[in-house]
Amino acid sequence: MDKLQEVSAPIGRLFLSMIFIFSGFTKITGYAATQGYMESMGVPGMLLPLVIALELFGGIAILLGFKARLIALLFVGFNIISALMFHQFWLDESQMNPFMKNIAMAGGFLLIFAHGPGAYSIDHKR
Repeated sequence: MDKLQEVSAPIGRLFLSMIFIFSGFTKITGYAATQGYMESMGVPGMLLPLVIALELFGGIAILLGFKARLIALLFVGFNIISALMFHQFWLDESQMNPFMKNIAMAGGFLLIFAHGPGAYSIDHKR
């Protein structure tokens, strides 16, 4: 079982981090459109650089297992807040799956927070 956990932790971190790394790059290349969308949902557009930093650098940190517990905790909050603000399924039924995706990702990050990033990580090397 230890070998399975040793291998599955970095793969899990890869899977969780991919969406945020790609999303961070997409927000940079589509900055104005993303800022406009955020503002249309009542979120100040001036927060976009913070969102990009968390998604891009936080995603890379999770991938590498660097400060993984702290970053994972930030992603727990980020995913729950994003679900509530941008995927309001109670107003639009088509938002149920995106809402649940964010909640599921929060659960994955909660596991990293609780159990750490695993053997193949910068945190483990220290």
